[in-house]
Amino acid sequence: MGGGAAPNENTKTVIVLGAAYGGARAAQILAAGLPEDWKVILIDRNSHANHVYVMPRFAVLPGHEYKAFIPYTNVFLVDPPKLKHIHLQAQVNSIRPTNITISRSFPELGIPTTTIAFDYAIYALGAHLPPPLNLWGTTKDATDEVTGDTALFTGSKIEACEWFKEKQKIIEKAQTVLVVGGGALGIQFATDIKSVYPTKKITLLHSRSRLLPRFDEKMHEEIEKSCVSLDIELILGERLDLDSIENGSAKINQLGKKVVRTVTGREIEADLFLLCTGQAPNTGLLNTMDPATVNKDTGLARVLRTLQLQSLSEVTSASHLLMDALEKLSVSEDGVTRGSKEITSYPHIFAIGDAADAFGAIPAGHNAYAQGEVAARNIIRLVKNKATESSSERADVAPEPLENYNPGPPAIKVSLGLKKAVYQMGPTIDVKNDGVPDLQAASIWPYFGIKVEKDEDMIP
Repeated sequence: MGGGAAPNENTKTVIVLGAAYGGARAAQILAAGLPEDWKVILIDRNSHANHVYVMPRFAVLPGHEYKAFIPYTNVFLVDPPKLKHIHLQAQVNSIRPTNITISRSFPELGIPTTTIAFDYAIYALGAHLPPPLNLWGTTKDATDEVTGDTALFTGSKIEACEWFKEKQKIIEKAQTVLVVGGGALGIQFATDIKSVYPTKKITLLHSRSRLLPRFDEKMHEEIEKSCVSLDIELILGERLDLDSIENGSAKINQLGKKVVRTVTGREIEADLFLLCTGQAPNTGLLNTMDPATVNKDTGLARVLRTLQLQSLSEVTSASHLLMDALEKLSVSEDGVTRGSKEITSYPHIFAIGDAADAFGAIPAGHNAYAQGEVAARNIIRLVKNKATESSSERADVAPEPLENYNPGPPAIKVSLGLKKAVYQMGPTIDVKNDGVPDLQAASIWPYFGIKVEKDEDMIP
């Protein structure tokens, strides 16, 4: 197992791997709250944040794709920017207990090699997007691929916009479309395509009898009603037979049509297949560092309530201390749950977002955002606690306990065409019919430090 080596005393560096909703927010909290002699290094393979929630719409509807990609030019929300805090566009190749390796060096920024040492790290690399939105795919010929219309990509906004324009053309050309997967992505793709192109034949195939089974049944009922209203063929309780796909491509029948089948034997013809299933946590680097930190069944990183990384052996040991820990848990006046120290060999490494097994939290941007805040605040506490321990006043000041993460109530909003949307917030389920074509994409830009007053402000 990769050991829990102590952080470097002289580095005073916090690494944040991944700069989407959770990673970017963590970097902002750290930049604002760490002591002046500390620095934050935020690393992402893209030059921009992908606003995932508008991407299905912009893959269908032309003219708005540039609004989905938010440059990291002011991601730390520091004005003027503090030069010590750095955003690097690079691939992360490995993580070890006290350093990472990346795909390139940045000597102009004081990083002369591809190895960067850290005191603390936040692992926020999320999950691999399903093929229809996976810009980092490697398939050049998109038209005939069941597994998604992907193209070679290196992470620039201009490339991303061109990728989406090509995707729009492919969808426009197809007269029949099969969408596989009845999660939010599949539902949005099916209803958007049918709304923009009413004459197309759209089929939505879902392996379960209910859409969005983790949410209230009323959500399913409203979505089903909308599919019927839009004349979308809905096939529930049937799973795609992967044997009907050869080398990622649909078979061609005697009439020259692409065709797949379900496990019950039902054959479905379509010009285009959108496989909106199989989103996998991006935890391969953690698995290489220490396989015990990743749940082999789910692929999710094991974490404590403090969001510190934990290995399987430590989970087993901790279970024997559960009753004692429960007795020591307390809730402060500010509502933050705090407790006694838990066991981990990696107290300086945190995992958040879609990569983390965060106690039932639904993979979603708002949950990653909240987890990023908790992880960042806990790192700040650890830094300050360590400084207190080293000072002459340590006998008079008790270390501040770390904050525990508690998932919020279920929350989701799913568009059902260009104007209609259904949402759940805790026990509340409702429908809105005030949607706009670009899904108010500009509203997220200030969270990444960019003020938008007009659409032109979002153009590359």
